[in-house]
Amino acid sequence: MRWWSAANLVSNTGTWMQLTVQNLLVLHITGSAAATGLSMSVQAAPALFVSLLGGAAVDRWPRKPTVAVSQALLGAVAFTTALLVTLDRIDLPVLLVLAAVTGVVATVDGPACALLGNDLVPVADVPSAIGVGALVHSAGRLAGTALAGVTVGFLGTGAAYAANGLSFLFVAAVVPFLRPAPGAATEPAAGPRTVAAPPRMTVREGLSFFAGRPRLVALAGITGLSSVFGRNYGLTLAVLVTGPLAGDAGAFGTVSTVLAVGGILGAVLGARLRRPSVRTVGLLAAAGALLQVVAGLSPSLAVLLVLVLPMAVVESVSDTAGTAVLQTDPPPHLRGRVLGVWSSVGTVWGLGGPPLLGLLMEWAGARGALVAGGLLIAGPVGAGLLVRRRGAPVPLAVRAKDGEVTARAALETAA
Repeated sequence: MRWWSAANLVSNTGTWMQLTVQNLLVLHITGSAAATGLSMSVQAAPALFVSLLGGAAVDRWPRKPTVAVSQALLGAVAFTTALLVTLDRIDLPVLLVLAAVTGVVATVDGPACALLGNDLVPVADVPSAIGVGALVHSAGRLAGTALAGVTVGFLGTGAAYAANGLSFLFVAAVVPFLRPAPGAATEPAAGPRTVAAPPRMTVREGLSFFAGRPRLVALAGITGLSSVFGRNYGLTLAVLVTGPLAGDAGAFGTVSTVLAVGGILGAVLGARLRRPSVRTVGLLAAAGALLQVVAGLSPSLAVLLVLVLPMAVVESVSDTAGTAVLQTDPPPHLRGRVLGVWSSVGTVWGLGGPPLLGLLMEWAGARGALVAGGLLIAGPVGAGLLVRRRGAPVPLAVRAKDGEVTARAALETAA
């Protein structure tokens, strides 16, 4: 697990270097912000249409070879881009094709890597392993974003792509030496009993399981509300800081740094979760939404900075808890397909959330969007938790005790 975490730290650093540089490269080639957005959408689009097939492939194929091959393919795409950039043979159509290929491979690589990491620890430690993965992701994002500018400044744009290619090859080289923990992934930590995998692993089976599992549907609803109305802080807080709070780009940079630090702290706390549940995710989502409402009313940048840190911590812990539920609830032979369904649904939120939030900001302003968004999250989630609590079955011991009281009262009345 330590080797896997180190490899993922290297890989995440390289990935964020490439993502940072790719936007700059598209701007350099086209001079168009719209083209930059198009390249991001092209890379994300396969997750919407191909993730179901990618998840089915992960359930069908052995995990270690699948991860090694997918990482090698991603490395090949990165090296190809680096060569074309160095030779000045890159243009927008070629870059879009390479982005689409990366997106297709990622539909297999993402769930395969997630489930392989879970195999390396005992079932009881899977939530902690997911928390460690979140910490590695946050640290890699910070390091990669920072190193991108340094690498381009000293070695050029192609070097950033080459560095990402090397990071993928490092992961592929580590995979053969990984050993699953005894008893890992033999049965889910919570949920239905494990059954033998059917001969045909169809996409429909994954869809049916997801749709017929109320806790996963509830998790999707909570995460969807939070993703659309509560987590696009790069948009809402940027407008709030530079608008009503009269800050500049440097002030928003400070807010972004605090958000990143809060994400790391939240990942550390999330790694300590032992039995995360949908209820935990809902409570954290509601708490983060209420903090967002207060942040929208911040009278100054200093007050906003005080609120941003717990907002990021709560969001990160909630993400870790939700991911743990998602990856441990289905039986092992269905987990790849369930992650594929989740990836498709999440892509819809990712593509549709910013435009919806932008319309809300046009109508209500930055403060109004934060306040209204927080209420739109906290209201339905809070109502759902109350309904769930009222509808929860009464424990057997309580029913027995109530039965004794009722029987005693009946006897006294009869006497």
